[in-house]
Amino acid sequence: MKLLTTSTNLLNSLAKIDIMTSEDVFNHLPYRYEDNSYTEDEEISAGKKVTLLGKLVSNPKLFKNTKLEIITFYFVTISGKFFNVKIFNRSYLMKILSLGEEYTIIGTYSLERKEINAQSIVKGKIPSNQQLRSVYHLPSEVSNNIYRRLVNKTFETYYDAIIDEIPLYLKTKYHLLNKNDALKFVHLPKDYSEIDKGLRTLKYHECLLYCLKNQIIRGENKRIPSIDKSEKIDTKKINEFILNLPFKLTKDQIVAIREIILDMNKKELMYRLLQGDVGTGKTIVSALSLYGNFLRNKVGAFMVPTDSLARQQYEYLKNLFSIYNIKVGLLIGSLSSKEKNIVKENLKNGEINVIVGTHALFSSDVIYSSLGLAIIDEQHRFGVNQRNELISKDETCDLLLMSATPIPRTLALSIYGDLDISSLNMFPNKERKVVTKVVNTHSTEIISSIKDCLNLNRQVFVVAPKITDEKENFTSVEKIYEIYSTLFPNQVCLLHGKMKSEEKDKILQRFINKEFLILVSTTVIELGINVLSAGLIIIYSANNFGLASLHQLRGRVGRDGQEAICLLVNDNAEDERLKVLENSNDGFYIAEMDMKLRGPGDTTGLAQSGFPTFSCLNIVDDFKMFECARDDAKNILNNLQDNENKRYYDYALKRIALDNTLTLFD
Repeated sequence: MKLLTTSTNLLNSLAKIDIMTSEDVFNHLPYRYEDNSYTEDEEISAGKKVTLLGKLVSNPKLFKNTKLEIITFYFVTISGKFFNVKIFNRSYLMKILSLGEEYTIIGTYSLERKEINAQSIVKGKIPSNQQLRSVYHLPSEVSNNIYRRLVNKTFETYYDAIIDEIPLYLKTKYHLLNKNDALKFVHLPKDYSEIDKGLRTLKYHECLLYCLKNQIIRGENKRIPSIDKSEKIDTKKINEFILNLPFKLTKDQIVAIREIILDMNKKELMYRLLQGDVGTGKTIVSALSLYGNFLRNKVGAFMVPTDSLARQQYEYLKNLFSIYNIKVGLLIGSLSSKEKNIVKENLKNGEINVIVGTHALFSSDVIYSSLGLAIIDEQHRFGVNQRNELISKDETCDLLLMSATPIPRTLALSIYGDLDISSLNMFPNKERKVVTKVVNTHSTEIISSIKDCLNLNRQVFVVAPKITDEKENFTSVEKIYEIYSTLFPNQVCLLHGKMKSEEKDKILQRFINKEFLILVSTTVIELGINVLSAGLIIIYSANNFGLASLHQLRGRVGRDGQEAICLLVNDNAEDERLKVLENSNDGFYIAEMDMKLRGPGDTTGLAQSGFPTFSCLNIVDDFKMFECARDDAKNILNNLQDNENKRYYDYALKRIALDNTLTLFD
């Protein structure tokens, strides 16, 4: 179904948000609704939005200066109330507005001046079935009015072509609408009850497909175990390793290690997620898993998303394993060809016991002597194909996924289905003391906090969402770097994702060595960067990040056990989400609230946090629907002899094949 527009500009603009077909238009749901139902006289109050029907009772007048154009006129409602109306910068209305004609005025009422500041003026009465208007996330150059016209045209042309994939018996079981009706109710609602009915149906569609895709992918990954996985791990040696550590493990870490080692000793392949908040000690748990794998004479692979994080983990594991004669290797993109070839040769010959690396670990020319365990840190940063390529290096390979964005176990079971889960809730060295405050861009607390931090010889992270920005504001790291370099000469360095790996590593190392005390960066620092002396993090445009991402960033400070500060810079005083971070340091709670506080279509920061992105589902509120859909997906897989089930199964397979960026929990 092609996109119904001939405007090249519109086509290019919509392509920015992946709207390239009419099916994409149907799937791009509104994130809120503009209610233009008419306001009763008793509902008119100061500062409130009003929608009034009446007539112009004076000729409109236009006032101009160098900055503003103001049209004013008197207006009487059908109930006989008089108002002065103002509308700004719409001089074209002078040719349209006529004395004595009926109009609908939509705006805000000012009690002091007894006037209405109009946002829009519509000729005549708005029909009752058009008083709810959908509002969409769109590129700045595309207005909602233009997009709504495209939506209307798309429904007029393709309404009957919308395919309803859900098996009929499930539609009957849950009293679901036809898919075309559900979509129309959500995009073009006559009232709120239509929105509720439409969303309920679309949520189930999304939920069932998600659950079935997961179960298909998981079924493919749970390959037939080989008899080569018969060598057991000596748990006495695991206990000795733990006793030799210079610190005491938490109860959660011990339980997680026990669960992982038991899995690795089973005939079935391990398929487990280790989740834990920032600072709960996932790395030592993964290290013990690699040690257990070494004890059964297998090679372990530890895959991370960035070169700098790979170097950090490589150094940690090399030092930890040095007394056990475990040889640790590093394979990353920034190595020279000669260095890579040496590592690959050693890996092939079995001279490396643990290999740490990035995407390079699953390259076709990387051959493992006997891969027994693959650990994938920040698992959501890798697609299913990438994970499969790594574990396909050996059919007897166990898999351990790691995530620093934890969610409560009951939710995790719904989202991750049959995946085994180990959770770390306890902090090894007590919970970090990070005081979090929301401030505006011009707050004096920002600069004073930096000065206080530098006076204590502690370091500062400054984060912004963009690298460059044409506007003169604080959303780009380049602009912030320019300003801060003037305020704090020779103390500021810049880091962002477009730099080469070698350059990023050098800058980060110089920051760690305290050659610089302030690091201005994009979110590349979110991933496990360990700077013990960092005591302050400032996050500009904090409203552009998900709560879980902000919590991850906040985890970069206070690692030395001293109190640290996190300043969330946000000029939108009405944004209630950030108060969650002001009031809590609990990663499980924050992750749950991050999902709960989202409206339909709000995917801010989800990909970065590892949450699945949905058009209309809310993981927390729709928890029961997840449970039902998961059972329905299992039933479909177990009864593929049924034609409806087989047809839906084939549809899910096509969706998996089409989605090149599909993540395991997508």
